[in-house]
Amino acid sequence: MKHGHAENKGSSLRLVAWEITRNCNLSCVHCRASATNGPYEGELETAACFHLLDQIAEVGSAIVILTGGEPLLRSDIFEVAAYGTSKGLKMVMAPNGTLITPENAGKMAASGIKRISISLDGATREKHDLFRGVSGAYDGALQGIANAKAAGIEFQINTTITQTNLDEIPKIQDLAIALGAVAHHIFLLVPTGRGKYIADKAIDAEEYEATLNWFYDQREKTPLQLKATCAPHYYRILRQRAKKDGRTVSFQTHGLDAVTRGCLGGTGFCFISHTGIVQPCGFLQLNCGDITQTSFATIWNTSEIFLSLRNYDNLKGKCGKCEYRKVCGGCRARAFEATGDYLAEEPLCLYQPQPS
Repeated sequence: MKHGHAENKGSSLRLVAWEITRNCNLSCVHCRASATNGPYEGELETAACFHLLDQIAEVGSAIVILTGGEPLLRSDIFEVAAYGTSKGLKMVMAPNGTLITPENAGKMAASGIKRISISLDGATREKHDLFRGVSGAYDGALQGIANAKAAGIEFQINTTITQTNLDEIPKIQDLAIALGAVAHHIFLLVPTGRGKYIADKAIDAEEYEATLNWFYDQREKTPLQLKATCAPHYYRILRQRAKKDGRTVSFQTHGLDAVTRGCLGGTGFCFISHTGIVQPCGFLQLNCGDITQTSFATIWNTSEIFLSLRNYDNLKGKCGKCEYRKVCGGCRARAFEATGDYLAEEPLCLYQPQPS
């Protein structure tokens, strides 16, 4: 691998998604973890959770997303969140909303949870509940949002886009505004876990391109912060559209979109499983180290997989030739699912690189 040390120095940790439990009270059709009501063996105990947060804080003052499964099913979740807050980490949470009672919302706020993400994958009760596999999930999510708002916790709406809800996305965005969300993040389906079984519902490359162009058009029409996740092409489209409009892309003109990258797996972001396995992201199930055996700092700084992802010249096929590889990078998880090689070209991309 041509990774070297120069690339590694530039990889400051910004975001950690930590699957603190795999237990869940829903059974969503697209679930990466194929999560159900456990129990699952090998989940980290409270002391080990504290130790992990110590180690993350040593690497950098990252945002830590407590996710699952359903994080509120852990009895010590507020202790863990409060401990992370005390270490200077920005603690956020990704619950499904159904368990956010007024009491839980108060505990969240007291433990330092600054923001939660709630998934809405349909603009109506019927569509969302079908996606989530449980009747009442929509009403539960909306009630959870109301309770979080009352406790002073800001929330964002996350939406996983498939064929079944593609036409709903504008309505979901309108609903997010009506509910008082601060942001709307769209996710393009990555066919892992239960998502493999609805891969035929994934949108194709043309729909993908059209959706991301529509999303770009919303930037100046909405009060929401918009972010495309698992959709690295958005960062190419953003630059193509800005160039066409005669605009340069800077923090002043495009905010965080100007200084982030499409695929963050292993560069500014990593995922930690419920048993302590570190991966580039939740969808790319490659073992980069086990925090019960090796320190998080050692894994983050020396994992061969992370180092290879940090040198964009390692990308293969058209991704390796693409002039946008530093801002896009293609989805490494979709490449891996399609080919077995996480450095292969992204399978869901129409763009043909320009000859240099």
